[in-house]
Order: sequence, then C-alpha cells, then structure tokens
Amino acid sequence: MDFFNIPEKLASAADRATQKAIPVFAQLDKIIEYNQQKVLSAFIENRVSEAHFAPTTGYGYGDRGRETLETVFAGICGAQAALFRHNFVCGTHAIAVALFGVLRPGDTMLCVTGQPYDTLLGVISGPGGSLAEWGVRYKQVDLDAQGRVRKELLPMAILNSNAKMLYIQRSRGYSLRPSLSVAEIGEIAEIAKSVDPKIIVMVDNCYGEFVEKNEPTQVGADLMAGSLIKNPGGGIAPTGGYIAGRADLVEQCACRMTVPGIGGEVGATLGHSRELFMGLFNAPHVTGEALKTAVFAAALFSDLGYAVHPVFDSYRSDIIQSVTLGSEEALVAFCQGMQKGAPVDAFVTPQPWFMPGYDNKIIMAAGAFTMGASIELSADAPIREPFAAYLQGGLNFHSGKMGILLGAKSMLESGQLVI
Repeated sequence: MDFFNIPEKLASAADRATQKAIPVFAQLDKIIEYNQQKVLSAFIENRVSEAHFAPTTGYGYGDRGRETLETVFAGICGAQAALFRHNFVCGTHAIAVALFGVLRPGDTMLCVTGQPYDTLLGVISGPGGSLAEWGVRYKQVDLDAQGRVRKELLPMAILNSNAKMLYIQRSRGYSLRPSLSVAEIGEIAEIAKSVDPKIIVMVDNCYGEFVEKNEPTQVGADLMAGSLIKNPGGGIAPTGGYIAGRADLVEQCACRMTVPGIGGEVGATLGHSRELFMGLFNAPHVTGEALKTAVFAAALFSDLGYAVHPVFDSYRSDIIQSVTLGSEEALVAFCQGMQKGAPVDAFVTPQPWFMPGYDNKIIMAAGAFTMGASIELSADAPIREPFAAYLQGGLNFHSGKMGILLGAKSMLESGQLVI
C-alpha cells in the first residue's frame, strides 16, 4: 500500500477481504499443486530436453520440439492427440479450425449453453465464409432463468436436430451465467452419448484450463480448444492456441489448419518452442495466481455492496470474475483505475470503443506484456446493462490485488463509490 496511496478505509476493506479469502486460497493451493505435479510428470515422462527448443524454418518437417510439446499437452489433458501452436492467432481461431475441421455441409451444430461468446457469432453465420455459408446448420438450447444448462431438454434437442456436434461453452463470456464445471461437462457428454454414441462433444475451454484437476477431454468431451494467451500459456506464450481430443478429429482439424494430406506434419516453430514449453510448465501456478486475484476481488466488492459472480467462496471452474457496477460511469472509472496498476501502459486511459467482433462498445483495461493476454490482469466489459466488469488474470496475486484496489480507488475519487 506504501507506493499507491490507497485511502485508509479502502486499505482496511482490503485487509478484511484478504482475511476472508485465506481459507479459499488454501483450497486453491491443493488444486494448483496437483496440476503442477501433473505437468511436471508429463515433461519428465516425455524426456523434454534443451534440444526440443531449437527453432525450425520453412516446412518444419520433423520438428521434434513441436511433436513432443503436443504429446506433452495431450497427456496432461488425457487426450489422444493435440495441436499446440503459435500459428493460431487467437482462441476463436482455434475453435473455428475445430468447427470447420469436423463439420461438413448439411451437418448441424447444436450449442447447449445458449448464445456463444460474441466473437464466435461471425464464425457461425454472416459474410466472409461462415459455417452457415458452407451449409452447416446451427441450433441452440437456451439456458434456464438461472443460467444453467437445461439437461432435461438435451435428448429431444439432439434427436430433433440430428446434430453431428454438441457444442459447449465452458466459460460465461459477457454474461452473468455460472461457468460449467468439468463434472457438469461430463454429465452433458454422458447424456449426449446415450442419445447418439456418434455425436461429437466439442468444448470451448477458454479460461478453464488448470482451474480444476481434470479437463473436459478426461470426462467425455471428444474435442476442446482454447487460447495460449489465456491459462495454458502461463503468461509466457506470446501467441497461439490449441486443439486437443480424439486423434482422428484432431487430424481433421490439422488438415483444416494446413491442407488435407499434410495436416499436422508441417509448421515451423521459428524459435517459439522454448516459450511454449515454459509457458505450459508455468500454467498451473499462474492460473492459481489469477484465481486468487479473482477471489480477492469478489470478497472486496461484495463487502463494498456490489453483486459479484461467483461469490468469493464459490467453487470455480474458470478464472473470470464479474462485478456488477450498475452504471457506465462506475464501470469506466473502475477500468481506468485498474489500468493504473498495470506493469505496462499504466499511463494510458482506456476509453470505450467499437472492437471488431462486438456489437457494443467495449472498454478494456489491459496493460500486458503480451497484447490481449487474458491471463495477465485485465478488466473488460461491453457498455450495456447491467454494466458488469469482467476481470480475469493476474500473473501474481500481489500485483493483481493492487490492480483491483486501484480500480476501487478510481471509483472512490470519481464519486462512484462511497465507503
């Protein structure tokens, strides 16, 4: 507190929130330790060595580092195969490659978690070569009033749609619904397979990796995808994404990523292998730091009188923490304050603007070493009711905690918060 002039009342509130969070931190540490040991074991089992960090160029044939890294990640996730590459430009790209990789004209994709995250809507329909333009049909099952998957409707929805793929978005996106636990994903997969054993269960796993002891591919999901500048990149991967799951499906995705007949056998690593290996190794610990930051934010802002989702001592299955601030002014003040606690671009004042792929203006506090990295502390939100900030990340808890406090301080100084 000595360096940031936090008002005494706010500092006291932070102390109380930290004390409330300590028992939750102890529970998180058990998961972090388990996942860190799981990752360490996979590295050792696959004999990772300095030779695997050597760069390749051109086609990248016979890149031992690339092949070993993907074997390591597949093993960690209980998957048969994986693509874990810097070539994916974002999580949405990895998900789209998976969708286009396994779906064909005339197939139906059934989303059972309501409307997907904003950036995926253009992949599903619209101009530019979307699934709809290629003749892939889209159906969805809306969530119930509490934001839960309506499991009782799934059998009939699968039969009526004749779906080839059942699609699950694990995290909440820009909504206040609860994220899905791995156990819930397993239940959905079991229901789907009981109706149609051939149906492909696909999971958007963004923000969920290493939050629990298992991943969706360990409980019945056939395929999952995500971003390396979120949890699995450990704050070190400079870009990239992954796809993991059944070997035949991953190969279909590889053929979409490159070309049929070549698939995953090519792809120069260009010197990124060391960053990806190191990021994956650090991912369980860094994800734990992000979770602790989220728990602290929930404890603090609930004590300050705001609705938070999830509450501080809830079971967590992703790193996202939402705080409903109630007005555009409070939301903007909070994000601008959080930016002041960033290690990079702290001097910048974020403003709402129209970002590609979104229908509303977005404000984003994100002073990160890697542009757009959600595993680094960030807060973003659409400028629409209920004016909720969505927090994620924090490379270490102590700097993440200060970012949250500076957001609250900014609200206090602008008259949007009274203590």
